[in-house]
Amino acid sequence: MSDVIVLGAGMVGTTTALALQARGLDVVLADRREPGRETSYGNAGIIQGEAMEPYALPTNPVELIRLGLGADNAVRWTLGGVLGQAGALLRYLGNSRPARHAAISAIYAQLVREAVARHEPLVEAAGAGNLMRPRGFRQGWRGQRSFDAALADAERVVKTYGIEIEALDGDALARVEPGLTARYAGAIDWKDCWACADPGGLVACYAALFEARGGTVLRADAGTLTRTGAGWRVTGETGPTEAARVVLALGPWTPAALRPFGARVPMVGKRGYHLHFKGERTLNLPFMDTDVSAVMSPMRDGLRVATGAELVPMDAPVNRSQLIKAEARAREMFELGDAVEAEPWFGTRPCLPGMLPVLGEVPDQPGLWAHFGHGHQGFTLGPVTAEILAAAMAGERSEIIAALDLRHALA
Repeated sequence: MSDVIVLGAGMVGTTTALALQARGLDVVLADRREPGRETSYGNAGIIQGEAMEPYALPTNPVELIRLGLGADNAVRWTLGGVLGQAGALLRYLGNSRPARHAAISAIYAQLVREAVARHEPLVEAAGAGNLMRPRGFRQGWRGQRSFDAALADAERVVKTYGIEIEALDGDALARVEPGLTARYAGAIDWKDCWACADPGGLVACYAALFEARGGTVLRADAGTLTRTGAGWRVTGETGPTEAARVVLALGPWTPAALRPFGARVPMVGKRGYHLHFKGERTLNLPFMDTDVSAVMSPMRDGLRVATGAELVPMDAPVNRSQLIKAEARAREMFELGDAVEAEPWFGTRPCLPGMLPVLGEVPDQPGLWAHFGHGHQGFTLGPVTAEILAAAMAGERSEIIAALDLRHALA
């Protein structure tokens, strides 16, 4: 019998397995697919060391109406998507009020400050340095007024959290990104970020490191999880595997996996899409065009064009509307070339109403732990909260463990 089974081999689950292994535990990492092939794969390729504040919903009535009317490409929704998570959305909206959001951000920023420092030794140990480029993420604005407003807010973030930016006017941006053909009023270069040319590949490298250190990776479905007399069992391709404890790190599938064990967690699911394109020229660093809320990232597979958020049920059909606008804007920016894939990739970001990831033991289920709810930043924060979870499972106590306690997210 192993000490721990971690279910879910995305960034959060894989780094959880590594953190527990580093504490001397015998750990099994299990997923229905190969490591890094689900939500983590679809990331825009940025370790966002600048993202000190979680995304808030607008509380201004005019902005809420614009969002509801679909006037902004950042968010699309369907009636079924909104009604199906109405309670979670209302709680999320309540936590978007300025005073509440500031209090949440003070906790959130503690996690984000550690992100690059936690990834760096793993990248080195996994031999994944060829996938990474330090100091890399830019946002651009077409209009001068919107750029000026964004720069003022960025300077507030710099003053509050002590991060580093560089403001670029249109000419300076054209010099650092000579492939751009569109003219921008200005851009912000966020210096505390790392760019990744293959997010799924980085997770796979971390999983290979886990195996090289003696861990076991296997194929198994979380739906087979059952309690045994001495612990927990999952059944996979090679038969049953048992452990004294199990961690559910299944991203957006975690609430459904918890439900049979009596735990209900409201979640806001934000779907995102991407496609790759093979053009003659590309970008040096990931770049967000704020007018269409799309991130264009240079990847191994081509230039990845990734969208904002779509509020739909997880089983909803593909809706290319946001991606169509993003692709059209990208074609204005440079020679985009043909799409690599016939159909877009899509995945769901697991956003909790409290805006913080959660971790902890499930009430009345000894040995069953959960670690999820990172929203847009699972790729960034996985190694950070993995260390916190490992400390909690070792019986340690701290303010940050208490702040991220799973019980805060339970209905």
